Amino acid sequence: MNTKITRPSWDEYFIKIAALVSERSTCLRHHVGAVIVKNKQILCTGYNGAVKGVKNCLERGCLRNELNIESGTRHEICRAVHAEQNAITQAAYHGISIHGASLYCTHSPCIICAKMMVNAGIKEVYAYHVYPDNSYKELFKEAGIKFHKIDHPNTEIKVLD
Repeated sequence: MNTKITRPSWDEYFIKIAALVSERSTCLRHHVGAVIVKNKQILCTGYNGAVKGVKNCLERGCLRNELNIESGTRHEICRAVHAEQNAITQAAYHGISIHGASLYCTHSPCIICAKMMVNAGIKEVYAYHVYPDNSYKELFKEAGIKFHKIDHPNTEIKVLD
Protein backbone atom coordinates (compact mmCIF):
# COMPACT_ATOMS: atom_id res chain seq x y z
CA MET A 1 0.00 0.00 0.00
CA ASN A 2 1.78 3.12 -1.26
CA THR A 3 -1.04 5.61 -0.71
CA LYS A 4 0.32 8.84 0.74
CA ILE A 5 -2.00 10.01 3.48
CA THR A 6 -1.96 13.69 4.32
CA ARG A 7 -3.56 15.13 7.40
CA PRO A 8 -4.91 18.66 7.69
CA SER A 9 -3.14 21.06 10.03
CA TRP A 10 -4.95 21.83 13.29
CA ASP A 11 -6.13 25.16 11.86
CA GLU A 12 -7.42 23.46 8.70
CA TYR A 13 -9.12 20.79 10.79
CA PHE A 14 -10.98 23.22 13.07
CA ILE A 15 -11.97 25.65 10.30
CA LYS A 16 -13.25 22.74 8.23
CA ILE A 17 -15.40 21.68 11.19
CA ALA A 18 -16.71 25.26 11.45
CA ALA A 19 -17.70 25.05 7.78
CA LEU A 20 -19.55 21.78 8.46
CA VAL A 21 -21.29 23.29 11.51
CA SER A 22 -22.51 26.13 9.28
CA GLU A 23 -24.68 23.64 7.39
CA ARG A 24 -27.09 23.69 10.36
CA SER A 25 -27.76 27.42 9.80
CA THR A 26 -31.33 28.54 9.24
CA CYS A 27 -30.32 31.93 7.82
CA LEU A 28 -31.31 32.71 4.24
CA ARG A 29 -28.38 35.12 3.71
CA HIS A 30 -25.26 33.53 5.23
CA HIS A 31 -24.44 30.14 6.67
CA VAL A 32 -21.99 30.75 9.49
CA GLY A 33 -20.41 28.19 11.79
CA ALA A 34 -18.16 28.59 14.83
CA VAL A 35 -16.02 26.22 16.86
CA ILE A 36 -14.40 27.13 20.18
CA VAL A 37 -11.19 25.22 20.86
CA LYS A 38 -8.76 25.00 23.75
CA ASN A 39 -5.65 22.83 23.88
CA LYS A 40 -6.66 21.22 20.56
CA GLN A 41 -9.99 20.10 22.04
CA ILE A 42 -13.37 21.27 20.76
CA LEU A 43 -15.32 22.84 23.62
CA CYS A 44 -18.48 23.84 21.78
CA THR A 45 -19.92 24.83 18.44
CA GLY A 46 -22.53 27.24 17.15
CA TYR A 47 -24.28 28.26 13.95
CA ASN A 48 -26.46 31.23 13.09
CA GLY A 49 -30.15 30.69 13.54
CA ALA A 50 -33.26 31.78 15.41
CA VAL A 51 -33.38 31.63 19.19
CA LYS A 52 -34.85 28.51 20.80
CA GLY A 53 -38.58 28.03 20.48
CA VAL A 54 -39.32 30.55 17.71
CA LYS A 55 -39.78 30.08 13.99
CA ASN A 56 -36.60 30.46 12.01
CA CYS A 57 -36.18 32.17 8.64
CA LEU A 58 -36.58 28.90 6.74
CA GLU A 59 -40.07 28.67 8.24
CA ARG A 60 -41.23 32.31 8.24
CA GLY A 61 -38.97 34.11 5.77
CA CYS A 62 -36.27 36.71 6.36
CA LEU A 63 -37.37 40.01 7.86
CA ARG A 64 -34.08 41.63 6.83
CA ASN A 65 -34.67 40.64 3.19
CA GLU A 66 -38.26 41.90 3.36
CA LEU A 67 -37.02 45.29 4.64
CA ASN A 68 -34.03 45.41 2.22
CA ILE A 69 -31.53 45.77 5.07
CA GLU A 70 -27.92 45.72 3.93
CA SER A 71 -25.67 42.93 5.18
CA GLY A 72 -23.55 43.93 8.15
CA THR A 73 -26.00 46.55 9.41
CA ARG A 74 -28.98 46.74 11.78
CA HIS A 75 -28.22 43.44 13.57
CA GLU A 76 -31.12 44.00 15.94
CA ILE A 77 -33.61 43.42 13.10
CA CYS A 78 -33.00 39.71 12.84
CA ARG A 79 -34.44 36.59 14.45
CA ALA A 80 -31.06 34.89 14.37
CA VAL A 81 -28.32 34.65 16.92
CA HIS A 82 -24.88 34.69 15.32
CA ALA A 83 -22.78 31.52 15.29
CA GLU A 84 -20.19 32.98 17.66
CA GLN A 85 -22.94 34.08 20.07
CA ASN A 86 -24.48 30.61 19.98
CA ALA A 87 -21.11 28.95 20.66
CA ILE A 88 -20.38 31.29 23.59
CA THR A 89 -23.85 30.90 25.09
CA GLN A 90 -23.74 27.11 24.67
CA ALA A 91 -20.50 27.07 26.65
CA ALA A 92 -22.09 29.18 29.38
CA TYR A 93 -25.27 27.05 29.39
CA HIS A 94 -23.21 23.88 29.89
CA GLY A 95 -20.73 25.39 32.35
CA ILE A 96 -17.71 25.18 30.04
CA SER A 97 -14.96 27.74 30.57
CA ILE A 98 -13.74 29.21 27.29
CA HIS A 99 -11.30 31.67 28.86
CA GLY A 100 -8.07 31.53 26.86
CA ALA A 101 -9.66 29.56 24.01
CA SER A 102 -9.49 30.10 20.26
CA LEU A 103 -12.55 30.60 18.08
CA TYR A 104 -12.67 29.29 14.50
CA CYS A 105 -15.44 30.80 12.42
CA THR A 106 -16.43 30.82 8.77
CA HIS A 107 -16.78 34.65 8.94
CA SER A 108 -14.97 37.45 10.73
CA PRO A 109 -17.06 38.83 13.61
CA CYS A 110 -19.48 41.72 13.79
CA ILE A 111 -18.81 44.21 16.57
CA ILE A 112 -21.43 42.61 18.85
CA CYS A 113 -19.80 39.19 18.59
CA ALA A 114 -16.36 40.76 19.00
CA LYS A 115 -17.46 42.35 22.28
CA MET A 116 -18.76 39.00 23.51
CA MET A 117 -15.46 37.33 22.58
CA VAL A 118 -13.49 39.94 24.53
CA ASN A 119 -15.64 39.47 27.64
CA ALA A 120 -15.60 35.67 27.31
CA GLY A 121 -11.79 35.62 27.26
CA ILE A 122 -11.25 34.36 23.71
CA LYS A 123 -7.55 34.87 22.90
CA GLU A 124 -7.53 34.45 19.12
CA VAL A 125 -9.95 34.18 16.21
CA TYR A 126 -9.55 32.44 12.85
CA ALA A 127 -11.83 33.07 9.86
CA TYR A 128 -11.75 32.61 6.09
CA HIS A 129 -14.57 34.95 5.02
CA VAL A 130 -14.45 38.68 5.75
CA TYR A 131 -17.77 40.01 7.05
CA PRO A 132 -18.76 43.52 5.83
CA ASP A 133 -18.42 44.97 9.35
CA ASN A 134 -14.70 45.37 10.18
CA SER A 135 -15.14 47.37 13.39
CA TYR A 136 -13.88 44.35 15.35
CA LYS A 137 -10.30 45.10 14.23
CA GLU A 138 -9.70 48.08 16.50
CA LEU A 139 -11.44 46.38 19.44
CA PHE A 140 -9.37 43.22 19.03
CA LYS A 141 -6.18 45.26 18.78
CA GLU A 142 -6.96 47.13 22.00
CA ALA A 143 -8.10 43.96 23.83
CA GLY A 144 -5.11 41.90 22.67
CA ILE A 145 -7.07 39.35 20.64
CA LYS A 146 -5.18 38.03 17.63
CA PHE A 147 -7.16 37.74 14.39
CA HIS A 148 -6.02 35.34 11.65
CA LYS A 149 -7.48 35.45 8.13
CA ILE A 150 -6.94 31.97 6.79
CA ASP A 151 -7.63 30.22 3.51
CA HIS A 152 -11.03 28.74 2.73
CA PRO A 153 -10.75 25.06 3.61
CA ASN A 154 -11.02 22.28 1.10
CA THR A 155 -14.44 20.97 2.06
CA GLU A 156 -13.92 17.58 0.48
CA ILE A 157 -13.93 14.87 3.15
CA LYS A 158 -11.19 12.37 2.44
CA VAL A 159 -11.61 8.93 3.95
CA LEU A 160 -10.21 5.50 3.29
CA ASP A 161 -12.99 2.99 2.79
